[in-house]
Formats: sequence, C-alpha cells, structure tokens
Amino acid sequence: MALAQPDSTAPASTGGGIFTRKRVATGALLAMVGLGLGELSDWRAHHALLINASQSLPDWAFLVERGRFPSRGDFVVFAPGYDPLVRRHFGARPPAFVKIAYGVPGDRVDRAGHEVRVNGRTVARLKPRTRQGEVLVPGPLGTVPKGCVFTASPHKDGFDSRYAAIGFVCRDRLIGSAEAIL
Repeated sequence: MALAQPDSTAPASTGGGIFTRKRVATGALLAMVGLGLGELSDWRAHHALLINASQSLPDWAFLVERGRFPSRGDFVVFAPGYDPLVRRHFGARPPAFVKIAYGVPGDRVDRAGHEVRVNGRTVARLKPRTRQGEVLVPGPLGTVPKGCVFTASPHKDGFDSRYAAIGFVCRDRLIGSAEAIL
C-alpha cells in the first residue's frame, strides 16, 4: 500500500488561522486610534483654543484650561455678561473675553483720580467715555469677593473690571485660565 502524496496544486497554509499578522496589526492600529480619539476628546473637554480679536493684549492666541481658577497675573477667560453697553458693542451673544487677573479674592481695589489700583499698585486708568461718546461707569471698589477676580489689561482702551459693565468676574462667568501661545 502506497502512502498518499500531498497534492502539490493545493495552496500552502499560511498557518495563522483567523489571527493573521495583518489582522492583528489592523486591530492594534484601530485600538490605538480609538484610544487616541478618547484622549483627544478628554483633552477637549478641559481645554480650548481662543483667538483674541481685540487689541487689549499683545497676544492673539491662547490655550484655555477650562474651570481652572486664575492666580494673580494669569490670563483669565470669561463671559462678559449682558450689560447693555456690552450688548451694543459685542452683540446679543458676546464672545469670551481674555484679560489679566490683577486682583484675586481678598485683594483691595481702589481709585486715585482716574487710576485704578489693586493693593496700592496702579493697574489701569479710567476713561469717562467710550470712543463713541457713551458714558463709562467706574467699576467696583473694595475687597475682591471670594470666587471672583478683578480683570484688566494694559491697553488704554481696555474694557474690563475697571468699568461697572464688567465688574468683578465671578465663577458663574469664569471659563478658565489661559496661556498665551502666539
């Protein structure tokens, strides 16, 4: 009795069954992409990119860390509120503002003439009117309340906490702290 010879025309076995190298590599790649997208989604939930269109600060692009309460000197991003002056100049849905946190809870805000001071240091000057002639009401004085900051910018036409239309920026309007990136 002769032994059966293998059929030389049958395809050779690749030896991997359903777990071929190509399938494993594809699966690993898809898993890495999925994890990467998950991390990106988590990052986006806590961060944002803000483009500053005003001239109140020299920087124009900021990386925002949402929900982080600013320290003195940090850039702070906030919703300006809906004061009639804000609405006239920035629309019914004003964009986020970015300014500098000059005063933090417990700091003292006062005025000497047109100079606005925080803890005795001049941080801004008041103007009596906008460039369009609208009256600018001076902002709050006294101790910066818990959960709030006093914002300002070095620009002479800055529109910030020095005026009542903005006032102290408290947690309900605070978006987060930011770093200038450009």
